Amino acid sequence: MPVIQYKCPNCGSDMRFDSASGMLSCASCGRKDNVEFVEDPLLRATFEEDEARQYHCNSCGAVILTEPETSATVCSFCGSAVALGDRLTGELAPVKVIPFKIGKQEAIAAFKKWCKNGLMTPRGFMTADRIKSITGIYVPFWLYDLQTHVEASGNGTRVKSYRRGEYRITETQHFDVYRKLRLHYVHVPVDAAEKMKDELMDRLEPFTFKELKRFNTAYLAGYVAEKYSFDEQQMVSRARVKVAPYIEQALSGTVGSYSSISFPSKQVYTKVQRADYVLLPVWIVNYDFDRMEHTFAMNGQTGKVVGKPPISKAKVAGYGALFVGGGFIAMRALQWMMGGGLW
Repeated sequence: MPVIQYKCPNCGSDMRFDSASGMLSCASCGRKDNVEFVEDPLLRATFEEDEARQYHCNSCGAVILTEPETSATVCSFCGSAVALGDRLTGELAPVKVIPFKIGKQEAIAAFKKWCKNGLMTPRGFMTADRIKSITGIYVPFWLYDLQTHVEASGNGTRVKSYRRGEYRITETQHFDVYRKLRLHYVHVPVDAAEKMKDELMDRLEPFTFKELKRFNTAYLAGYVAEKYSFDEQQMVSRARVKVAPYIEQALSGTVGSYSSISFPSKQVYTKVQRADYVLLPVWIVNYDFDRMEHTFAMNGQTGKVVGKPPISKAKVAGYGALFVGGGFIAMRALQWMMGGGLW
């Protein structure tokens, strides 16, 4: 069956991708291989469509059970890293990948530090000693290059106020405004995994796309990887939604000399120039607190943490009373109380 594993040429032990060195590493003898020079079995292997009904670990022979969306995992019996080759070929083959730069222990330390910065979290939560699980996942994304044409007709005003004798006179001039823009957006990321919450994934941005590497299954060794649930055609609408605020900003940026501006008539045409299937690194942290499980996500490249922490009502009340005249604490507390606690 199409199970791909990397064994150390020196000692035969399981090799995994090491985020610190960026190399395929053997924990037993210390051998390190540059991933870019490691032959990818997918370049020479072909798999039948109905071949992957059951997977077996090449190290211990155990049956590997996975969800249909999983394309790389770890053997539950011996801990060996495995990639499911048939789920990484053809249309399911990623074009590029951003490798993990933050290792597991570094991710745990960063998460604990993040917890302690919570002004409104309960005191017990800040100890960050209830991590139930932390999993490094390569999440499937579509990266879009979009060409957008905008035609907008609007109304602008210029207001001038001055005194004449005992009177203050305000003059308002009205103008017809027409703008025609051509905008180009590159590397617009849209997550394509059904099980990943869109809001959580959007908050993990930005990723540094100059660090994209040509895909090689060796990068997946030791991590979990998901294959996309939605193809590039199904996710185009989300890409258009993501660039919409930037289109508005670009349009507003051309009319700075007016006192007010509005565009009641606007036509936006967006064309997909390119769509690449890529894998981006994410740590998923499941954390137990107060008999509830909370899920957080960490950008595996930058260390940015997002999630909704529990809120201490006592702290909210205390800060509210102490800083009743301070806008910052009051506004933060109000946002969290109303459900806007994604950090």
